[in-house]
Parts: sequence; C-alpha cells; structure tokens
Amino acid sequence: MSFWRQISPRRAVADFLTQWQPNPRRWQVMGVSIAATFFMMMMFLPENQRIDPRPPQITWITTFADGRTQEEIIASNIENQRRKEREQALEAEREEYRKSLYRALGRATGVDVDAMEREIAAEQKGETPAAQPSPTAEQSSTPAASGE
Repeated sequence: MSFWRQISPRRAVADFLTQWQPNPRRWQVMGVSIAATFFMMMMFLPENQRIDPRPPQITWITTFADGRTQEEIIASNIENQRRKEREQALEAEREEYRKSLYRALGRATGVDVDAMEREIAAEQKGETPAAQPSPTAEQSSTPAASGE
C-alpha cells in the first residue's frame, strides 16, 4: 500500500509539464518519436497483414497423354484391373500363409484350432456359436446386484 501512497496524479502531470515546457525542440522530438514508433510497428507486422496475398500458381501434372483414344483408355483400365487383382491374390496368399503359421503354432501349444475356426466362421456369418448359449436376464443378475 505504501507504493500507491507515493503516486500522485497531480505530481505526474507537474513532472510532465516541467519536462515538456522548457524544451525548444519538443515538436521535432515528438515527430521523430511518432515516426520511429510507426516504423517499428510496420516492421513487426506480418507480410500478409499489409497486402492481399497473391493467388497461388497452379501447375497441372498430367500422367496421361492428351490425345489418348478410347481404346487406349480401355486397355489402360483393363491392365490396372489385372494389376489390382494380382495384388489382391498375392495379399490373400500371404494372409493364408500367416493363418497356417498361427494354426501350426496353436497345434504345437495344444490349442483346439479347428474349434476356434468354426467359432470364427459362425461369427462372420452372424450366428452365435451353439456351444455358448446366450445369457438370459436371470443368469446375468447377481445377488450383489439385486441387493440381496
């Protein structure tokens, strides 16, 4: 609180007037101060704040020849489809190989792999496996949950 007691608006104005009055070049100093402030503000403003951004230059990259015929387009589409089918067949072959590795690992560790595959096939068809009956409301409620 003692800091605010030492500050007086009347004394601040009086100090300002004593510094401002006797200086014969006060208007020149004020003009240079304003110009310097304006110059520094303009230097720190980002470039995109001063002017509108230039429109981007668009470079079109074409992968096909301009004068392609309909037959060339069809042949290209057929080749792309064949390449896609080869890649899908290779991926399916790799997936089947991975599955065979997991089957071998499961059999080596004593897991019933055939039963697991039947369950997975039933789930993919949208059926529930017959070995696991669906829980009913009576089976899912516990004595702790019912408050007994």
